Amino acid sequence: MRRWNGWGDDSIQPQLPENGLTFLKDRIGAATRLPQAILEDVISKVPPSRLPDQPLISRDPETRIRHARGQSLPDWLAMRSGHIPAYPDGVARPGNTHQVRELLQLARDQGFHVIPYGGGTSVAGHINPLAGDTPVLTISMARMNRLLDLDTESQIATFGAGTPGPLVESQLRAHGYTLGHFPQSFELSTLGGWIASRSSGQQSLRYGRIEQLFAGGTVETLRGSLRIPTLPASSAGPDVREMILGSEGRLGIITEAKVRVTPLPEQESFHVMFFPNWTLAREAARRMVQAKLPLSMLRLSNEEETRTQLALAGHPAQIRLLENYLALRRAGSTKCMMTFGITGSPRQCRFAREEVRRLCKPFRGVYMGTGMGRKWAEKRFAMPYLRETLWELGYAVDTLETATDWDNVDTLMGMVEDNLRHGLMEYNQPVHVFSHLSHVYPQGSSIYTTYVFPVADNYRNTFARWQHLKDTTSALIVNNRGTISHQHGVGKDHAPWLPVEKGELGMMAIQGLLDTFDPRGLLNPGTLIAGNDTEDGERPES
Repeated sequence: MRRWNGWGDDSIQPQLPENGLTFLKDRIGAATRLPQAILEDVISKVPPSRLPDQPLISRDPETRIRHARGQSLPDWLAMRSGHIPAYPDGVARPGNTHQVRELLQLARDQGFHVIPYGGGTSVAGHINPLAGDTPVLTISMARMNRLLDLDTESQIATFGAGTPGPLVESQLRAHGYTLGHFPQSFELSTLGGWIASRSSGQQSLRYGRIEQLFAGGTVETLRGSLRIPTLPASSAGPDVREMILGSEGRLGIITEAKVRVTPLPEQESFHVMFFPNWTLAREAARRMVQAKLPLSMLRLSNEEETRTQLALAGHPAQIRLLENYLALRRAGSTKCMMTFGITGSPRQCRFAREEVRRLCKPFRGVYMGTGMGRKWAEKRFAMPYLRETLWELGYAVDTLETATDWDNVDTLMGMVEDNLRHGLMEYNQPVHVFSHLSHVYPQGSSIYTTYVFPVADNYRNTFARWQHLKDTTSALIVNNRGTISHQHGVGKDHAPWLPVEKGELGMMAIQGLLDTFDPRGLLNPGTLIAGNDTEDGERPES
């Protein structure tokens, strides 16, 4: 069964190897888990619903709890402490576009706030209700989860927007196709959520980000139905399809999504290569993507992430053998690990593998084959579960992600890591920080940084420490040529920093778009654009 206060299936609980725990303690000290609220106690605190009786709407307290928060660290602190400042007043599960239209009509007539809900995997506060006097209706798209049509000639598939990643792929695979969109949240996140937040999948080098995959569809708005045709290209003015991408529920609710699919590849493999240091590794990655090698993915871990991954992998005897071998190949204590995917026909795969090895030779890359790559592929959606394991040991884990041009990658990554690493020194508390380049482009790269620190003595103080790290680092990112989000979206958590990236006139244009579709501000208020409608009391109690 899905956890009510964390990630995924509650029967899955990966173990941290003993040497992995020792590794963490050596860097940031021992930790003690905070006490956790019990679901039954939280249910008893849920206030009465302010919504009217309506056949599609459930006002059940547990259902409202399970749709009250996403998966950000402050969401976890709220759920684990049992102090949740606001709940939706009800949760609707429409089964078709007509029912979504009916619910939006009700919200418009009675002045409800509406929050679209996909898989509940947001780490930026997208789906959190605001505290206030206005009733909140969360509309879950969970029942709209089927492949509705597949045009094999044009390679366009139509899905209900609530279809989660595994169902997207399994329904396409039955016909010999794939979408190829694999974010880390793949297990739970949905197609509509990917579109609304401009998601990027791990194999976007081959298949493209969601903006390349989204072809059109239907959006239900408070002003009527918006139908976006599937055109291969158009010069007919601004692209309405682009307006919906990244709109985060502020313009309407995506009900049907038409996406560009690809026949299943004949071959696919994942490979690992080590480099002696970051400078050589980063330069190799840049050369590979600018040479347009036919790869499906490329991930480059910096020195500290490489060290951390090997420590958390378990099997210490095997890791020692690997370390000894790499040292002989002059990839010692400063080594960096690159994981890359090759997908396509046998001839394409053979060419890509040969070209990677040829291009990386001047950078002293040590090719390790596909063994470690297979391990990565097997566990690539498991990282959120490791976060559960670390929480149970008393450690808080969060991430920050951005993207910048190649000439700024090293500078910005260094600034982000340094700020996080020393951000809690007033408490004499080191923070464990490591990064990787998760998506690479000819122009630049994303930077995905993870940070780990022991929880404080209570939830309020833990939140305050997170808030300081998040705020100071986010400001640093946007003021140093980075985007506030490469793949997680804006939500409520990142909204204060969006104006730095978009500028005054850009924000006016975005606000004008929202005013056109939703002049009363009923759809997901506080998301994307921060206003005066911020939550009251958004601080976990001790």
